Amino acid sequence: MKKLAALLLSGVMVTGLLAGCGSNSTPTTQESEAQESASETDAKEQETEPEAEPAEEAETEAEAEPEVERVSLNIAYMPNYAALWAVLTGIDQGYFDEEGLDLTLYEFADGPTEIAAMESGSIDLAYIGNGAHKLCVTGDASIFLPQQVNTTDSVVVNEASGIKTLEDLKGKKVAYASGTSSETSLKSALDKAGLSFDDIEAYETEASNMVASMASGSVDACATWSPYTLEILNEVEGTKKLEFENGTVSLASWVALPSYVEKNRDILVRFSRALLKAMDYGSQKSNYEYVAQLVADQTATDYEINFYQTEDSLWFNQELLRSYLEDGTLKGYFETQQQNFIDTEVLTADDATDVENYVLFDVIEEALQGN
Repeated sequence: MKKLAALLLSGVMVTGLLAGCGSNSTPTTQESEAQESASETDAKEQETEPEAEPAEEAETEAEAEPEVERVSLNIAYMPNYAALWAVLTGIDQGYFDEEGLDLTLYEFADGPTEIAAMESGSIDLAYIGNGAHKLCVTGDASIFLPQQVNTTDSVVVNEASGIKTLEDLKGKKVAYASGTSSETSLKSALDKAGLSFDDIEAYETEASNMVASMASGSVDACATWSPYTLEILNEVEGTKKLEFENGTVSLASWVALPSYVEKNRDILVRFSRALLKAMDYGSQKSNYEYVAQLVADQTATDYEINFYQTEDSLWFNQELLRSYLEDGTLKGYFETQQQNFIDTEVLTADDATDVENYVLFDVIEEALQGN
């Protein structure tokens, strides 16, 4: 019995020793191999996992990219289709918003008044008709984007006065608006007929007054622009339009003061990019009706009057303007316009200058490249 008890006690001690070895922190050979395998797997996973640092750098770069500064602009326009077709389209289609530009529109009677408003600081950018371009030649404003061109002109006459041809204007009372496209149109008409201002009774007035003057019969003829032309033809019985072409070029453009250009060239490019997109849209005949309604709403005039004006000019788009810029046609238009001013004595030969001094061809080119 004593021997049996000793044997049992010895077995308990051996079992306890084995159990103690199993709880020891030193791993067995099998466990060691498993841990080495796990370590190798972790190392491989760490090698194949993308590093977080490049992603963080990309995120930082994206955050560091400067946002386009939002700018508010006061814009001058005249209440007709020619002045508004592109800028209203740009607002309606969101093109100016895309460029971070907020536009407030202000109505003016003519281009010289608009340029005077820019000089006073109340207007940033303005649309001008052909006549006011003479102020660009003399350095008062810079052209940063032409919008359309018309190679024909007209005067409206009262047939009761006996006027049937341009030559019949001699001795007649003819209304015009000084310093505007009205004056240049009349001078072109007189030049075509071999006449001058000395051969007519020139009556200076505002374009908006010509409808009433023609209706009352206080003048025999007038030189004006749409929509006044159409109003006279529709409302005054016995009136007709005498159209003529004598190599003149009637341009309409967007302008800014030279001092504004110097400080805000980037804004001019952004504005032009948006306007060019609008010109692509508005110059399509399929969109004439829609754009005419935009203009009618803005000017509170009849839709029909505005739709009639869609045929008044050659409306530029990006493709046409790019082509004219590359082959020299655009520069030629401005050179012809300047010569017209000199030929009709709106300007003198001393006023002649290289058109590149007042037409910002580089802004036009950059805006076209950006679209």
